[in-house]
Amino acid sequence: MKKWPILVVIILMAIAGWIAAGPFLTIHAIRSAIQEQNAAKLSQYVDFPALRTSLRQQVDDYVVRRAGPDMQASLFGAVALQLASGATDGIVDALATPAGLAAVMEGRNFWHRLSGQRRGEDSLATTAPRDPLEGARYAFESPSRFTATVKNADGDPVVFVLARRGFSWRVTEVVLPLAVEATPTDGS
Repeated sequence: MKKWPILVVIILMAIAGWIAAGPFLTIHAIRSAIQEQNAAKLSQYVDFPALRTSLRQQVDDYVVRRAGPDMQASLFGAVALQLASGATDGIVDALATPAGLAAVMEGRNFWHRLSGQRRGEDSLATTAPRDPLEGARYAFESPSRFTATVKNADGDPVVFVLARRGFSWRVTEVVLPLAVEATPTDGS
């Protein structure tokens, strides 16, 4: 009868191993889907409603911070910010798609193109997909949260957050380097 505790320990170790390997298996599947340009396969590993919510909050916050306190305090400014917030939905919708997510994972930075600031390459040009999450740094933040951090075309960090639900992992959030973008320069 001493075999039962050993069997339980082996099963628990196998479950823990599966959970620990889960984000890496998901990232491998995401890489494969992006390189194959298979949107349906990529969609299996991304929680697009959660991703849209996260991106919308970040972009709206970016717009408000860029406007500054003077714009926020005036009635005209508040109306303008409300209109700008509605316009950011298009940016969020472009990012929260398989193609938009793939572009960000490949390090392409189309935030500058959308905001009219062109830096270097045309990020929306059709090119052969490169290795998504190339050079990423991986970290477990908790047993249910895993991050992969890559540098975009400007060298700014973009963090992809995977959350565990049961035994599966999905991308639920992308933390864009908008805080870097919103920092005013000395010449402004």
